[in-house]
Amino acid sequence: MFAVLKTGGKQYKVQSGDTLKVEKLAADAGDKVQFNEILMLGGDKPVVGAPLVDGAAVQAEVVDQIKGDKVIHFVKRRRKHGSKRTKGHRQQLTVLRVTDILEKGGDKSGVMAAMGAGSVAAVATAAAAKPAKKAEKKAEAPKPAKKAEPKAEKKAAPKKAAPKKEAKADAGADDLKTLSGVGPALEKKLHAAGVTTFAQVAAWTADDVAAMDEKLSFKGRIEREGWIEQAKKLAKG
Repeated sequence: MFAVLKTGGKQYKVQSGDTLKVEKLAADAGDKVQFNEILMLGGDKPVVGAPLVDGAAVQAEVVDQIKGDKVIHFVKRRRKHGSKRTKGHRQQLTVLRVTDILEKGGDKSGVMAAMGAGSVAAVATAAAAKPAKKAEKKAEAPKPAKKAEPKAEKKAAPKKAAPKKEAKADAGADDLKTLSGVGPALEKKLHAAGVTTFAQVAAWTADDVAAMDEKLSFKGRIEREGWIEQAKKLAKG
C-alpha cells in the first residue's frame, strides 16, 4: 500500500518504511509527525481524494535535520563585460522515516501534525491571540479624554530639538559617501552600525568585514570596492 502526501508545496509517493527528505519541519530528531494532506491511497482499492482523502494520514518519525547539496547559480549583468556573481545556497531539509499509513482515523490521532512554519498548537495560540487584541482595542476606543492629552504634549514639545540631536550625532563624522559605492542609504546603515569615520573602516579586520557584510546585506562588496584601502588614504588626509 502506498500514499501520495503533500508537504512544503510538493507531492511525495511513500510506503511504510521509506526514508524521504522534505522541506524543513518544526520538529526535533526522534519526534513523530503526521501528514494529513493525503491526495491518494494506493493498493488493492485505490482511493483518490477530492482533493484530499478524508480521515487518511501518513505518520513518520524525524530522523535528522540536515542541509541539502549546495546549489550554485550565476548572475550576469547586462552591458557589463565580465561582471558575474556566484551565489551558493543549501536548502534546509528534514529526513523522515515513514512508520505507518492510516486509511481512517488520521484526524483523531494524537501525533503532532507536520507543518513547515511550526506546530498546530503554535498556530492555534496565535489565532486565539488576535481576537483578544481586537477586544482590547475596542474597549480602549471610547475614552476621548486620554486621546486629548497626547495631542497637547506634542504641541508643547519643541520641534527644534530633533535637529540638535542630529548635529551632535554628526559632529566629527566623516563623509562616508566618498567611498566607492556608498550612497546616502548605505551611509545611514553604516552610521546605525556605529561606523562614522574613515579611521574605523581602515582598521577593519577580516572578521569585521564578514560581520559588516551581513549587516549591510552586500556580501563581498567591501573587498570588491576596496573600502579599506580608500579609507586609509582618506584618513591620512
